[in-house]
Amino acid sequence: MTEQTSTWLELKNIEVWQNNYKLVEDLSMDLSLGEPTTILGPNGSGKSTLIKLIERRLHPVVKRGSQVRLFGQEIIHLQELRQRIGVLNSELDERIPATCPVREVILSGYFGSTRLGHGQRPSTQQCNQAARLLAQFELSELETRQYRQLSDGQKRRLLIARALIHQPEVLVLDEPARALDLRSCHQLLRVISSLCQDGVTVVQVTHRIETIVPEMKRVIFLKDGKVISQGSPTAMLTEKNLSNLFNTPLKLVEANGYRQAVPGAFKSADR
Repeated sequence: MTEQTSTWLELKNIEVWQNNYKLVEDLSMDLSLGEPTTILGPNGSGKSTLIKLIERRLHPVVKRGSQVRLFGQEIIHLQELRQRIGVLNSELDERIPATCPVREVILSGYFGSTRLGHGQRPSTQQCNQAARLLAQFELSELETRQYRQLSDGQKRRLLIARALIHQPEVLVLDEPARALDLRSCHQLLRVISSLCQDGVTVVQVTHRIETIVPEMKRVIFLKDGKVISQGSPTAMLTEKNLSNLFNTPLKLVEANGYRQAVPGAFKSADR
């Protein structure tokens, strides 16, 4: 696939409030097609708000100099947005009916629902695409199984497959390894690596350093609702930078292109 560099997301001086609480302030960010990116930050840094802005589930305060553009457009139709951006968000798992069959879960992605409702009849072409994705994610044998019968790792692979149902240009993953055991986490990381290698523009939003795959080309630090720094993984993922980001001393262990943070030495004033 030919590498693309055009900007798909432009945020400029964004301020978002919800329930009289300021979620982000003066948030600015550009993301490009063809550039797998990790957005890293502690809890409460604005990561979930960013994803809701992308999904158009939250809207910024209207003010001079503030702008949100998706694929160069300030106004984009919801259907076009779903076709161009696939999202795995942390809330979706809780919204899918426990008894919904696997095949229905993935097909519901065409309609933006959590299961097929009355009048939602996927075409033969859509069914074939769903079957291809189930095979790609090693879920074909589970297509009649209920959602509640899947392991956490199988659920996560299914939801990523669902996010890819429209063959989007961008795949946004919100804490994709959340609550997974080591084996399931490692399986998922291989899936993310493979997607990056296949040319999918993956944006991984996380607070877990050890889940950043080697294929990431850019890392953005988010803290207190603002981008505080960004650059290549080599430049960004250092002990000093990460200790500052998470406000705690860290030491890094590196192997096979991955990094693991372990507690560093505390000064007496930090105890």
